[in-house]
Amino acid sequence: MQKLGVFLVALLAPGAALAVVADNSEAGFSVKVEEMIQAPPLTVYARLVQDVGNWWSPKHTFTGNSHFLSIEDKPMGCFCEGRPNVYGGIRHMEVINNEVGKTLVMTGALGPLQGLAVIGTMSIQLTPADGGTKLSVVYNVGGYQPHGLTSWAPIVDSVLTEQFTRLKSYIETGKPEN
Repeated sequence: MQKLGVFLVALLAPGAALAVVADNSEAGFSVKVEEMIQAPPLTVYARLVQDVGNWWSPKHTFTGNSHFLSIEDKPMGCFCEGRPNVYGGIRHMEVINNEVGKTLVMTGALGPLQGLAVIGTMSIQLTPADGGTKLSVVYNVGGYQPHGLTSWAPIVDSVLTEQFTRLKSYIETGKPEN
């Protein structure tokens, strides 16, 4: 019961991200993250896309350096990571839909999901709300994994919650971590 209370306090705390595993099965899962960001949607969109290397955690990159990340916000644009001093790189996701200041939809398998027979679609929506922006992220992942995908949902939820909490902090304070 005490754990439930701590969870509810964290969930309801001002500025806390609302993150949930919305659906989870052997064949796939859906993770949702919501944040209220005190900035207009155009600013949030610009920081999301143009400054990904400043807010994305370097712990969740292949190179260990988030400044090698970039997002080209156009259809078939790449959410990519360059490799220092070598030819090559990593395509994390591909942009399939964007509307500046409102929508960014990308498809791909993030991080360790790349080695599995899965694909994911991440939809990011920005909506004006309460003098700022409501950021809504949904990442749907499906495919084949011999032992199913249920164990991946909480891991992906944790990583995405961390990333979008860092984005909020970066926009509001200039630093990705409080």
